[in-house]
Amino acid sequence: MTVPDLGRLEGIWIKRSRGGPMDAAPTARLDAGQGIAGNANRGGRRQVTIIEQEAWRRVTAGLDSNADPSTRRANLMVSGIDLRDSHGRTLRIGRCRVRLFGETRPCNLMDESLPGLREALKSDWSGGAFGEVLDDGEISIGDPVAWEDGAARPT
Repeated sequence: MTVPDLGRLEGIWIKRSRGGPMDAAPTARLDAGQGIAGNANRGGRRQVTIIEQEAWRRVTAGLDSNADPSTRRANLMVSGIDLRDSHGRTLRIGRCRVRLFGETRPCNLMDESLPGLREALKSDWSGGAFGEVLDDGEISIGDPVAWEDGAARPT
């Protein structure tokens, strides 16, 4: 039996500067080939970072913490989408698409925020994925999220 990968955009954060604070936002403008408007990291292959709400909850529960998801320092949080092994897949968020290139590896800033977080995020793509923005457009919390190729994964 297969279940379609359908989800929802749960959170948006924009980084003011490299290593700087993550500002929560209800909407964001995506610029094709660049990333999120106003975000410190633009261009290249790591234009946007995405985490799964379910993975975040697993990791923080294991650390006996209720840390805010912005602690992970990702730009977007999705629910209902499995990011594991998503290299090369395209994720539709609202009316925009993001091509995923790989797993986001946690950095030392994770442990500064929550001891043990870096190690906890290393397993099974718990740190999320990164990719490039393919379309200009605005995204908003609550937007639908789905794999562009429409392929469902076995459960």
